[in-house]
Amino acid sequence: MKLTKKSHACVRLEKDGRTLVIDPGGFSEEDAAVGADAVLVTHEHPDHFDEGRLRTALEGNPAAQIWTLRSVAEKISAAFPGRVHTVGHGDTFTAAGFDIQVHGELHAVIHPDIPRITNVGYLVDGGRVFHPGDALTVPGHAVETLMLPVMAPWSKISEVIDYVREVEPHRAYDIHDALLTDLARPIYDRQIGALGGAEHLRLAPGASAYV
Repeated sequence: MKLTKKSHACVRLEKDGRTLVIDPGGFSEEDAAVGADAVLVTHEHPDHFDEGRLRTALEGNPAAQIWTLRSVAEKISAAFPGRVHTVGHGDTFTAAGFDIQVHGELHAVIHPDIPRITNVGYLVDGGRVFHPGDALTVPGHAVETLMLPVMAPWSKISEVIDYVREVEPHRAYDIHDALLTDLARPIYDRQIGALGGAEHLRLAPGASAYV
């Protein structure tokens, strides 16, 4: 499986000539979802969900479909009848040849005064990749490659390190990193790499690895 990192929280997965894109939001490239056979969206925040990017993907590929939670589906399903599917925790489905399990229900706490919204994570092909969205969801399943939300308004580095320890992936690739400056990256690389208990890796936007 080829994994390509796009800016911020978006990743592209390619297998057997088909492409799955997760979270092509407003912090990602405008063409982040172009060419996708299927798109998964974890939640409604604009850095993960951008209606324009989804419309471009679905208009460019009449066979492309979207799987997401209800709050996102309600915003785009009318424009693409029959192509937007609502999912929640515990659901399983196949998208573009990838087997998907849905894990999680709520976004991480940003502040007690801010109501929590729904958020789901996607476990791909039996644990080869797990993208948790904006939550530190532990899927209760072996994970080879964890897409790790490395820096966010709702997290601190100790929580990120403990999350890697709890999931116990073979490797963790940084996502959710648009707010992390290059100056600070070595601190995160060193501390997560030393304390997380898993191989900690980083891809520049547009770079790929095989997982």
